[in-house]
Amino acid sequence: MFPGSVAMQTPDRPAVIMASTGEITTFAELNSRANALSHVLRDAGLNVGDHIAFCLENHPRYFEILWGCHYAGLIYTACSSRLTTDELSYIINDCGAKAFITSKYKSDQAVEVAKTTPNVTLRLMLDGTISNYDSFEQAVDEASIEDLPNRIDGVDMLYSSGTTGRPKGIKLGLAMTQLGTSTGLSTLCQMLFGMDNTTTYLSPAPLYHAAPLRFTMTAQRLGGTAIIMEHFDPEEYLKLIPKYKVTHSQLVPTMFVRMLKLEESKRTGHDTSSLRCAIHAAAPCPTEIKQKMIDWWGPVIHEYYAGSEGNGFVYCNSEQWLKHPGTVGTSINAVIHICDDSGNELPILESGTIYFESKVDFEYHNDPEKTKSSRDPLGRGWTTLGDVGYLDADSFLYLTDRKAFMIISGGVNIYPQEAENILINHPSVVDVAVFGVPNDEFGEEVKAVVQPVNMPTTPEQAAELERELKTFCRTSLADLKCPRSIDFREELPRHPTGKLYKRILKDEYWKNSGRAI
Repeated sequence: MFPGSVAMQTPDRPAVIMASTGEITTFAELNSRANALSHVLRDAGLNVGDHIAFCLENHPRYFEILWGCHYAGLIYTACSSRLTTDELSYIINDCGAKAFITSKYKSDQAVEVAKTTPNVTLRLMLDGTISNYDSFEQAVDEASIEDLPNRIDGVDMLYSSGTTGRPKGIKLGLAMTQLGTSTGLSTLCQMLFGMDNTTTYLSPAPLYHAAPLRFTMTAQRLGGTAIIMEHFDPEEYLKLIPKYKVTHSQLVPTMFVRMLKLEESKRTGHDTSSLRCAIHAAAPCPTEIKQKMIDWWGPVIHEYYAGSEGNGFVYCNSEQWLKHPGTVGTSINAVIHICDDSGNELPILESGTIYFESKVDFEYHNDPEKTKSSRDPLGRGWTTLGDVGYLDADSFLYLTDRKAFMIISGGVNIYPQEAENILINHPSVVDVAVFGVPNDEFGEEVKAVVQPVNMPTTPEQAAELERELKTFCRTSLADLKCPRSIDFREELPRHPTGKLYKRILKDEYWKNSGRAI
């Protein structure tokens, strides 16, 4: 299904409700506007398989953009609204976008992006216009709302990090299936999470992330309503559950932490009994936090482990987790193999690289080395997200480490090399290592250890250099990717070949935390 087919049955059912304002978009309105945008895009010369990018906040019209791109059979890239101008320009150029959509809220950045993305032929802006951008609303209002002929399902191409530290697109490719063809995710959501046309799905996260984008669209595919929070606030989230009788939601563990830390009266003063399914993913959840959530909300907590690459999906419900505390579940759609660095399979309870044996094929756009590194070294066709873990005797998977030294802070993936590449260019820096250290609320936070040209000799000098390096990093990189704290060392541990022993540094900060990730 898709919004058009839902609109034929229940045209006045809300497809989207904005949490802060209560603004409603019905399925009939969503379908008409998405149809209109698909005509705008086709008339601008974008054909099936072409690329488009967009960057905006959680906006009332976000879904007509998503579905309009989908209806036009495009490959669409939702960009983080927290990217720097350089990062955003890079992604628009790298994905080959012929069109770019943004909002007046992002107008300062939009001015600069227009100067550095010469291959974009259509630029649209919501809530107003600036030079080089046409009005999104006017273009859609003047377009036909009829169905395009022979519609093919579009697909997303979301960005992860590449071997150079630059983001890389996870390229799944168009399936060339007829619009409305059932997807693997819609089947999973029906079977595992009980989603259907009675679903009210509360999404508290930025829509440019893979899970919020794909799960909210899936809820709409099945005829459900999506409640969209512009920003997560723990007490407001709890208020929205009884207000809309929310049945389904997806969170990250840091949201659990923030809700559990509310004052008792604020935490328990809201009726959560309508929840049939609260899903969490994106970051490891501390065992004690998950236990408290199950104690509070009951056995409605579900977990999955997967990646945007779509090569595997591991799942467990509350009952399974209580019997196997700490697990992320069992595989639903692929055979899991745990292998050593040479590709040899390891016995149960022994940690190694997690490989999925599945039919899903993917590649990293413009990064053949990263694509190659995700493949089984013995050529058996298995693929990995680079994570490390082990299986127990019942085939439940446990994560023990993550790909390289990727940091997951509040459910957001952060790649240390990006900050390292910036900081090493500062004239006061000889060497630098960036990695994640424990943070009780967000799971991890970004830490840098720097070997300076001249070691600070007083706390005041150290504090001043720390401030200078943080400011230097933030001029080139999004704030959340920059170090929250910086320590200084006379020398960083390196092998004579030049390899940095980052694990030695990282272990110093984690040894007293009681957890490995």
